[in-house]
Amino acid sequence: ALTIETELLLDWFFPYRAMKTPNAGTRLAYVDQWVSVLEPIASGERTWTLRDYHSPNLIPMPERQGLRAMGLIDFQDCVIGHPAYDVVSLLQDARVTVPESLELHLLARYARQRRQRDPDFDMQAFVQAYAILGAQRATKILGIFARLSKRDGKHGYLRHIPRVSRYLERNLAHPRLAALKAWFDRHLPPEKREQG
Repeated sequence: ALTIETELLLDWFFPYRAMKTPNAGTRLAYVDQWVSVLEPIASGERTWTLRDYHSPNLIPMPERQGLRAMGLIDFQDCVIGHPAYDVVSLLQDARVTVPESLELHLLARYARQRRQRDPDFDMQAFVQAYAILGAQRATKILGIFARLSKRDGKHGYLRHIPRVSRYLERNLAHPRLAALKAWFDRHLPPEKREQG
């Protein structure tokens, strides 16, 4: 499912930015890279994954205390998946710019709390999953936003493309994503991706 979602970039965003559809070789190289990097995710940690966990879906409930003071909507796509997916969804919000310094601060806070609960928590493996799933999510969102504009006439989503592209670039900097970054640099370099 994660690999299929990345193909939204090929189907919608690639033609939007490159002004052509990807040829079979370009497409195959892209999918092969994703299959390779997503393999450890499939066998990694498992938990409930909301998949749409970002600021517009969090509702303050001031009449409640503690964690219960935050309500949650739009959870109908919840699946079993890696816990890094929802963390990166929140810390790389597609509609709200999260400065990298704040993202790293909150990620470190999350890691400290996980380690308090589980001394065996593997931060290095989590950070790798975070970067992989952040890149996966960004490619999916770029495809969705291009589709919303082209197919549905919802052009307002295009204003979020530069932000999501910057998140993608942050994630592609992880060493595990070097080959995928090379694919992007060749076919959709940052200057092509970041225009709204």
